[in-house]
Amino acid sequence: MSSSYASAVTERPAPLPPRTAALPLRTPDLESLRLLVLVADLGSLGRAAERLRISQPSASRRLSTLERGLGLVLVDRTRRGSRLTLAGQAVAGHARRVLDELDELLAGAEKLRARREAELRVAASLTIAEYLLPVWISELRGRRPELYIGLQVTNSEQVPELVESGEADVGFIEGPQLTRVMSTRQVAEDRLVVVVDPGHLWARLREPLSARELSRAPLVLRESGSGTRQTLDRALHLAGCDRARPLVELGSTAAVRGAVIAGTGPSVLSELAVRGDIAEGRLVAVDVAGVDLTRELRAVWPPGRRLVGPAAELVAVARGAATDGRAPRQ
Repeated sequence: MSSSYASAVTERPAPLPPRTAALPLRTPDLESLRLLVLVADLGSLGRAAERLRISQPSASRRLSTLERGLGLVLVDRTRRGSRLTLAGQAVAGHARRVLDELDELLAGAEKLRARREAELRVAASLTIAEYLLPVWISELRGRRPELYIGLQVTNSEQVPELVESGEADVGFIEGPQLTRVMSTRQVAEDRLVVVVDPGHLWARLREPLSARELSRAPLVLRESGSGTRQTLDRALHLAGCDRARPLVELGSTAAVRGAVIAGTGPSVLSELAVRGDIAEGRLVAVDVAGVDLTRELRAVWPPGRRLVGPAAELVAVARGAATDGRAPRQ
């Protein structure tokens, strides 16, 4: 073998060892980060463990798990104590910011929870707001005298929109239709009645009015979108009749009731609203055959969300009132 060939062989570089893929980092748990920060502050793993109320061996294992998860040596352990390495100081600085942000998050959540427990925003349809909610709210306030309750009164069509947008924590509707997908729970039952003034022809009927006669008569009605109007139209439809014919459309139960008492024309209203007028002779109830005018009164809230706090308590009060048969005062 020539010397030049031997030289070429001896100068050839050795092959590089095969590369190993780095292990993925593991997200550290918060208590391990707290431990690292305490070691930095106190200069002792033992005192840090005591502050966290864990044993020193447990703290040492937790710190070792943190180091393996990050692939870094974070603490030099000596007989004099524990001191953070340069890498440990950098990680501890990041950990402080993470823990500060967490503390701020928890403080903010606590403020939101405290506000939720001190405030209840309710949206309700008109009949429920006028004749049922005052009793329910009074009972809830008796249990929670410090509770602030805000009430928005609108028709059944608008209530789900207020709940969905977050303007109300819970809503109450009397209509059979929902404009939004909502979680619902029945809280009471109501019945609509046909009423006229004592001088109206229907006040002297000896036989019940038919569904078709009711559908063909011009009526004093609530506006479209109200629960009362929805219930009446649905009942007539199920009886095979056309929708109710409006003689006058008014935006409140009180206005409709006043118009009927004044002799404007017949109407269909909640029994809750006219019970006292019927008892005292200002209005006459007219029987109707073949039409089911009962309806469910329901609580509504966003789907997939559990009712909690005062909102859940108000729904429980409403359901309890219906179960106990407590009638609202007229």
